[in-house]
Amino acid sequence: MTASVQETGRDPEHGERAGTDPEERGPDAEEPGRGDESPPPEGASAEAAERNATVRDALLLWVGTRAGIILMAVYGILAVSGTNRAPLLERWHYWDVDLFREIAEFGYGGDPSQDPDPGLPAFFPGLPLALRLVHLVVQDWTLAGLIISFVAGAVAMVALAKLADLERPVGAGRWAVLALLLCPPAVFLFAGYSEALFLAFALPAWLAVRRRRWPVACALAAGASCVRVTGLFLAAALVTEFVVSRIRRDGWTGWRDAPWLLLPFAPIAAYSVYQHSRTGDWLAWIHAQEAGWGRRMVWPWESFRSTWDMTGDATFGPMFRLELAVAIVGLLLLVWLLVTRRWAEFVYVGLQVAVLTTSTFYMSMPRGALLWWPLWVLVGRTAARRRWVIILYATVIGPLTVPMVISFMNSSWTG
Repeated sequence: MTASVQETGRDPEHGERAGTDPEERGPDAEEPGRGDESPPPEGASAEAAERNATVRDALLLWVGTRAGIILMAVYGILAVSGTNRAPLLERWHYWDVDLFREIAEFGYGGDPSQDPDPGLPAFFPGLPLALRLVHLVVQDWTLAGLIISFVAGAVAMVALAKLADLERPVGAGRWAVLALLLCPPAVFLFAGYSEALFLAFALPAWLAVRRRRWPVACALAAGASCVRVTGLFLAAALVTEFVVSRIRRDGWTGWRDAPWLLLPFAPIAAYSVYQHSRTGDWLAWIHAQEAGWGRRMVWPWESFRSTWDMTGDATFGPMFRLELAVAIVGLLLLVWLLVTRRWAEFVYVGLQVAVLTTSTFYMSMPRGALLWWPLWVLVGRTAARRRWVIILYATVIGPLTVPMVISFMNSSWTG
């Protein structure tokens, strides 16, 4: 293995030679990393400049779309809110935002002046803890949540852009970011939900994985595990990627990093211990889903049938149709990941799709798709090679963001 690597001029710890397409190397090949001490190849400075431009574009897209959502919110209130004249800030505290606030303010016992909410343990403590920290400076809980999402989202978009650029071609990152931000449920990256904070840990973690920096990757993944149960699926993906990379590339020399893989599981174990001390239930965060939302594990066909039956509902029908559409996208993505042998990403997305499609009914799947970065990287890479893809995506999918923002701000269920 070592001799083979040296003959091809590739360093498994530092990455591939610049200018090589990952699809030519195979899905399990190393990505460009720190390089060695040899002189950089011709054109490396131009490539570095393009990567920097992609990062700048990612931040510009993030800030610009935040401003666009504010404009949509302001004019949406005037256009469709009727007699509902609640202040702008108050319109961002609906649904889970208020539940996160309740946990941050009172703990998992909830507001003592109200009946206990059995669904609160379903929310992991990462975002409530961040809210408490920011609340030391910002007294309004809703504004504190918006600030966390804004900062975390900026970190996540930079990491997504870098990740897509590593996959090649350079410049794909800006289109991956644009595709994510024009996705209709991206309103939840603006609101005080946990998706932005999760991605701020998970995407840099995966970027570190691609560069074979396992201690950094596992530490960041542990942060993601504090925020959402999705961190458990990320941890499983890290284990998969580590094992595959040892078998196919790095051999036995890299196994010394294996203990780091336990780190992302630690926050989930600690949270289970904490909830057990409160409730006597080791799986309180799972059972809270059924207690709070009536969600339990069923056969996939039962879940599909329940969701299909709800598509005709006068109030929630459109959202359940969107749930079905996203489920189809998720299945197609899994097929692509399987065909291209991206085993770790297949595990990460596959576990999420499996959980969401075996629930009582499909719920929050569009919001969950925000976390499927293999999808956004794929769109970005495709758009970098075929510009019409992002043009068609932006003109067809982008406008759907407007009704999602307005629906959320009028407390309608949007995912």
